[in-house]
Amino acid sequence: MIEQQFAEVGFPDNYTPTQDERNLSLIVHLVTFVSSFIAPLIIYLVKKDESRFIAAHAKESLNFQITVVIIGILMFISLIGILFLWALGLAAAILVVVATIKASDGKPYRYPFSIRFIK
Repeated sequence: MIEQQFAEVGFPDNYTPTQDERNLSLIVHLVTFVSSFIAPLIIYLVKKDESRFIAAHAKESLNFQITVVIIGILMFISLIGILFLWALGLAAAILVVVATIKASDGKPYRYPFSIRFIK
């Protein structure tokens, strides 16, 4: 299962991320509680050439946060959607915590229902 997840993001089967890679990947997800998509974008641009593991987590986080912002704007525009913005926030928070745990364990993670703007 883990080998298949690593293969999906382009890593060899026996890839083991370093502790620094795991820590920065964890931070990529956690910092979205404060900065939405800005911090993952900055980390992706700075680290994309240094670590494929960090780049993969930063891309996932960035894509998910952009998706959440777009869905939030669309919900805000619709009158009924305004009532359910809390559900979007709760779902996003839960998925970010799950992604943070996966990054801490050194495993790849794909957010469900995320539009892949950056591939």
